[in-house]
Amino acid sequence: MLQCSGNGRALFAHEASGTQWETGAAGCVFWSGVPVKAVVEALGGIVDGLAYMTSTGGEELPAGLDPKSLMVERSVPLGALDQAILAWELNGEPLPLAHGGPLRLVIPGYYGVNNVKYVKQVAFTAEQTDAAIQASGYRIRPVGQGGAPDQPSMWEMNVKSWITQPLEQAKAGRVRIQGVAFGGAKEVKGVEVSLDGGKRWQAAAFVGPSLGQYAWRPFVLFVDLKPGNYSLVSRATDVEGNIQPQEGLANERGYGHNGWRDHGVSMSIV
Repeated sequence: MLQCSGNGRALFAHEASGTQWETGAAGCVFWSGVPVKAVVEALGGIVDGLAYMTSTGGEELPAGLDPKSLMVERSVPLGALDQAILAWELNGEPLPLAHGGPLRLVIPGYYGVNNVKYVKQVAFTAEQTDAAIQASGYRIRPVGQGGAPDQPSMWEMNVKSWITQPLEQAKAGRVRIQGVAFGGAKEVKGVEVSLDGGKRWQAAAFVGPSLGQYAWRPFVLFVDLKPGNYSLVSRATDVEGNIQPQEGLANERGYGHNGWRDHGVSMSIV
């Protein structure tokens, strides 16, 4: 699955700049392509002493401006090579321009910005790129502070879930609560749902087959509800025991929000 770094930005208490996403900047699709590792091995492998895979997008940049301030060039830890692919198909169809075609770097488990569109170069480097999108952009920084290379970068996604139905109202009786959960860089193990804002939890069940470590899992919980108001929240756990936290980590640009409380749904049973 693919998720924007700013998915959930609108849910933070402070007004972070950028598109005000709640849960809409994520999706789960099938990619087709060739493993980057296979290409690298066919070309002789990687020399010792390198630490990052650095990929450059093929956007045409305006003349007369500093290319480093505009170019899309991202560095990720070399370990990402194990799952990275050069993709040319999306759900069995040629990859459209809007989604990065004709060729896109896809790194399962990593935030969308690292999945470079229109990729024209993949290099292996000792240091991270000094392009602005890496050096100061997409960094987890305290509210009010500027970005810097020594701050955590938006690389691997964290464990997360949210409710998708019902969102406002349902009839009394048997109610189907459903949502999606994923482990980010790790496989999701389970998900719980609370009807009272996190005071009491009960296990939900995954629906359908597992499509692999990096795919999200739809979940469902059937409950009998009487008329009244309910606060629905969900929290996921990955295979290493990392649990979706109650609060997201506040940061200047509103990145990586996975707090279960802010993703909750207030609904009425009538």
